[in-house]
Amino acid sequence: MKFTKMHGCGNDYVYVNCFEETVKNPEEAAKIVSDRHYGIGSDGLILICPSDKADFRMAMYNLDGSEGKMCGNGVRCIAKYVYDHHLTDKTRISLETLGGIKYLDLNIKNGKVETVVVDMGEPVLTPEDIPVAVSGDQAVNIPLEVDGKVWYMTCISMGNPHAVVFVDNTKDLDLEKIGPKFEKHPIFPEQVNTEFVHVIDRHTVDMRVWERGSGETLACGTGACATAMACILNHMTDDEVLIHLLGGDLLIRYDRETNHIFMTGPAAEVFSGEIDL
Repeated sequence: MKFTKMHGCGNDYVYVNCFEETVKNPEEAAKIVSDRHYGIGSDGLILICPSDKADFRMAMYNLDGSEGKMCGNGVRCIAKYVYDHHLTDKTRISLETLGGIKYLDLNIKNGKVETVVVDMGEPVLTPEDIPVAVSGDQAVNIPLEVDGKVWYMTCISMGNPHAVVFVDNTKDLDLEKIGPKFEKHPIFPEQVNTEFVHVIDRHTVDMRVWERGSGETLACGTGACATAMACILNHMTDDEVLIHLLGGDLLIRYDRETNHIFMTGPAAEVFSGEIDL
């Protein structure tokens, strides 16, 4: 199988061009390629596929083989791949995902994609649609006991479920211990991605993320969008927020007129190769 390794802010995936390749068992392939000792090493596998609804379709699989609905860093890398590898010459493309169709604007430098602006669509705030098992119209600043401690979370879906937790600092967190306990807490029927966020000022925050199916990653695009929205709902920041992640920065902007969230960030190609599955 021919592949290309790419990353957005260190959130790395193995990408396969399914206009040319066929991946018969992507769930098992994701486990093999993701292994950082015996495989290629990645947070998962992303397939770039034809679509009858958009310019391209994304299928993504986490490193444990589970299928994900949406990956904000992944969609930027797809945009870079299809333009840089001449699958399209358009600088605005549509991409079908399980989290809906996303629209991407490509910023070109020296003939290649440098950054991508993604219209991530509307945030989902209704608890049953996220899903999270709490009552009310929204799940904002809701107490949750995890590992003997009460945390306050704001839950949002950006095509996948997120719980945003505000903390005094992100550096001292033992994510290997508490991350799985959030992820698999019974209040989340489909498990959850958890963002731990420290607000620096009205325009800037630090964030670490524990992703369902993958563990701690260097960045999460949908998580950054959920974080910005949670900051706004809790009156902690303005509508444009720079998110500092372990792997780099993402700029998130909330447009109140359209109720859409826009994410701007980089995408990078690391190397290409072949692997026997």
